[in-house]
Amino acid sequence: MKVRTRALIATALVLGIAAGPAVAHAAPAPAPMSARDVDPPVYTTAPDAAALRRAIAGVGPGNGDATAALVRVGGTSGRWVGSSGVADVRTGRKAFDDARFRAGSVTKTFTAAVVLQLAAEGRVDLDRPVQQYLPGLLPSGPKGFEPVSVRQLLNYTSGIQPAEGPGDSFEAQYAHRFDVVDPHALIAEAVAKGPEFKPGEKQHYLNIDYTVLAVLIEKLTGTTYEQALSERILKPLGLHHTSVPGRGENRIPGPHHHGYQAVDKPGGGSALVDVTDWNSSSNWAAGDLISTTADLERFTQALFAGRVVPKAQLEEMFTVPAVKDFDSGEDAVQTAGMKRFVLPDGTVVYGKTGSRYGYSTVIGGARDLSRTLVYSVNSTDAKGQDMNKVAYGIVMAAFAR
Repeated sequence: MKVRTRALIATALVLGIAAGPAVAHAAPAPAPMSARDVDPPVYTTAPDAAALRRAIAGVGPGNGDATAALVRVGGTSGRWVGSSGVADVRTGRKAFDDARFRAGSVTKTFTAAVVLQLAAEGRVDLDRPVQQYLPGLLPSGPKGFEPVSVRQLLNYTSGIQPAEGPGDSFEAQYAHRFDVVDPHALIAEAVAKGPEFKPGEKQHYLNIDYTVLAVLIEKLTGTTYEQALSERILKPLGLHHTSVPGRGENRIPGPHHHGYQAVDKPGGGSALVDVTDWNSSSNWAAGDLISTTADLERFTQALFAGRVVPKAQLEEMFTVPAVKDFDSGEDAVQTAGMKRFVLPDGTVVYGKTGSRYGYSTVIGGARDLSRTLVYSVNSTDAKGQDMNKVAYGIVMAAFAR
């Protein structure tokens, strides 16, 4: 987790759902609701347009943090849309609002939504072990896996270790940027390591859980993950500019922003390397999505409103397990496909970040939809330890009260 992001997070909130027994007689009419019974909206004033303009001012080829920024602030309290920078540093073409970009781990929110839809339909039980749906995937035995529930995959408490990649450095990953990776091979490699911890004991935010969930989606639906996502979310919501590329596809389809990574030059200073073309098959259902800010805003508002996942199952996306984070030892913050943030003023928001080289993305907002935020920042160090300064400024401006 990025250092400055961790500073925004406070104690996890665990939500519960209780259901009483059914009764045959009619229940008494509820008492009239008074104004004091209704929680006021989190945000009641319009977004601070001046602060938002300042947050993205100066973005472009000469900015050390980002070459472009697209921002949409919405919700019942008002909206603001803005952009700055360039779509391509070579041509100088200006950034444009409907540009496509790589959304990274925002993909996980879509994947979780499909699984929760299947749960609402009774096609999967979140408390049942995934081993019952995918026999042989997680071998048992003295050094094998205990039962891992579908819910534990959703909230990253499965204990499955990550698969090995080409290396953590940009140079190592760039050298293998066009490799085509079989997700089943990734799972086999991860499983061969054995469990990292007992299921449900800790939370470790990893892509491997969502790779397994995509295989589960394919098993339950009898179709590909990509088709299930399209039929269940993209088409119903009219997300016409959102897609998951084919396994051998390296390019972003349609008009898009170029992504860049800053690298040190031998004689000092830095240069921008174009990282737009990149094969994302190793990320698949955990980070392969391509979208626009308009599509992601529509998805976010529909999701929070209960129009993507039925509200009973939607609680999973706002529920943080009561465990510690594997890396930091602090309280967990991840939910099923999202994350709980506490801003410096105590405001609680939910959302998802996504980072691919050249691209940083956020979706989320107040749960009552009084304020939402979607941005795409073409960060020149999207995988850096610290949160991108432009992105941080956007978050602070968007959620100011």
